[in-house]
This record gives sequence, structure tokens and C-alpha cells, in this order.
Amino acid sequence: MSDERYQSHILKGVSRTFALTIPQLSSNLYKVVSNAYLLCRIADTIEDEPNLTPNQKRQFSQTFIKVVAGEERPETLSQALHPLLSDSTLVAEKDLIFNMPRVIRLYNSFTPRQRASLYRCVHIMAKGMAEFQQNSSLEGLKTLSEMDSYCYHVAGVVGEMLTDLFCDYSPEIAQHQVELQTLAVSFGQALQMTNILKDIWEDYQRGVCWLPRDVFAEMGFDLKKLSPGQYDPAFGDGLGALIGIAHSHLQNALRYTLLIPPSEKGIRRFCLWALGMAILTLRRINRRRDFCKAQEIKISRRSVKATILVSNLTTGSNTSLRLLFYLLTRDFVVL
Repeated sequence: MSDERYQSHILKGVSRTFALTIPQLSSNLYKVVSNAYLLCRIADTIEDEPNLTPNQKRQFSQTFIKVVAGEERPETLSQALHPLLSDSTLVAEKDLIFNMPRVIRLYNSFTPRQRASLYRCVHIMAKGMAEFQQNSSLEGLKTLSEMDSYCYHVAGVVGEMLTDLFCDYSPEIAQHQVELQTLAVSFGQALQMTNILKDIWEDYQRGVCWLPRDVFAEMGFDLKKLSPGQYDPAFGDGLGALIGIAHSHLQNALRYTLLIPPSEKGIRRFCLWALGMAILTLRRINRRRDFCKAQEIKISRRSVKATILVSNLTTGSNTSLRLLFYLLTRDFVVL
């Protein structure tokens, strides 16, 4: 199997969502964006592995940054890391770590500008995740500002990287680069906030919480009292406040998407599918704020198919997309 075929194969194993959205991109973007996602997934796998100590995670993350920079051999890191992965890590993620050299060989085949964008993203993400993971606890983050910073390091920087790649691909898109880069961080935060809210209880089981204490304190809830199955209306109010904040970021995500020329249907679909699935997930959370596990608010395959169909039908119409966004998010609490 060639490195490129392996990349397409493993993408389906490590992400259901991105295995759907990334193939919508043109062939010129598909290869590099797939590689970018896998690089980010390697960094994420290191940080999520429960068998690794905080110090080991930091060391492996630093080594991975050097691997992408060409300063360390991927084979050495792969051989050291793979045996330490526990059953908590997906089989596909273990396979990705084992085949890290394949991913790096493809990365090295890209243009200098593409490699620079990917390296910047990996560097910021891996370094930031290591710092946040080392200080994580069940008490949550101190402030909304800290949550913003966390979202930037794990998602906002990905939006910046994708924007660099889109602008490098299309001179027409590049005309809006400054505004796109500003909105890209917000787009990333919308998606990451959705994941944080969806995964509250799964994160709780792992001993971490990414919710901001100050937002919940304003609603009269102390995150130290967070416990699955013991719903407090004040906690629900805190969720509502965060959904309202996510709504403003979703609006920016729509603005970002509408700046992409309608002729670039692949990129628009890539953005719209992610945006649509985030909106549907937040709608379910908003209606079931007392949920106890992600499975209870997970959107169905039927909903995913409907999102894809509607997005495809409205891809080229800014007016239709604005109306659809309003109809789907009008029940959200807006602060």
C-alpha cells in the first residue's frame, strides 16, 4: 500500500466526521489537509493516552515537534511510543502511531509554504495541549478566557492553518485572507466548544474538565460539585450561557464560509458540513441539558445525511444559508 493510500485508509479509522468532510476538497487540497489532520491526531493521541505521565507526554510532544521539523527520525519516536499505548487508545490510532513514518514522508513531499503552515499548527497545538493537560483537573478552567485559550490551541490554530492552505490554493480566496484568518479562530472555537460540551461526562471519567468556573459561578453553580446523574438547574443555566457564546462563534463560522467563493463548492461543503453537525449537536444539548453521556445527545446518521443533503442543496446560495442558520439556531440562548 502506498503512503497516500494508507493516509486515505487510516483517516476513515480515526475520524468519522473528517473522513466525510475532507474528501469534499479538491485533489490539490485533499492530500495536504488529510495529512494535516493526521499530524494533529498524532499530537492528540499522545495527550489522551492515560498510561503516559504528564512528563512523558511533554517529552513525546516535544519530540514529535522535532520530527515534523525534520530534526528527529519518525521511526525512533514511533518505536518508543507505540509499545506504551494502552487499550484506551483506539486500534486505528495505534496503527497511526506505528505508521508515523508514512505520514511524515507525505508531509515532506509538500511545498515549503504548505509544510510551514502544517508545522506552525503542530508546534502550537502540541505545546499548548501539553501545558493544559499538565494543569487539568475536575475543577475546570478558571475563566472563560482560559477556555478561549484552550480552544485556540486545539482548534483555532487549525482554522488558521486551513485558511493558509485555502489562500495558497486560490488567489480569489486569498483576497479575503485577513478577514478569513480572524474568523478562522472563531470557527475553530465554535467546533471545539461543541466538543467540550458534548464530551463533559466522558472527560469527567478521565479526570478532566474544560468548562470555565467563572461562567458557572455567575449562574450559582460550583464546578467542584459536578457529578453525572445529579443535575442542577444552575448547571443547566451555565450550559445555556456557553451555548449562547458558541452561537456567536457559529455566526462567525457562517461569515467565514460565505467569504469562500460559491464556485469553490468543495471548500464550502467542507465548512458547511462541519458547521451543520456542530449546530445539530448544540441543539440536542440545549434541549437535554441534563444528559449524562455523549451518546444521549449524539446526532444520528440520518441527521448527518440530512445535513449533507441540505448543505449540498444550498451551497451556492448565501441567502438560503443565512436563513437556514437562523432557523436552526433561533432557540439558542444568546448573550
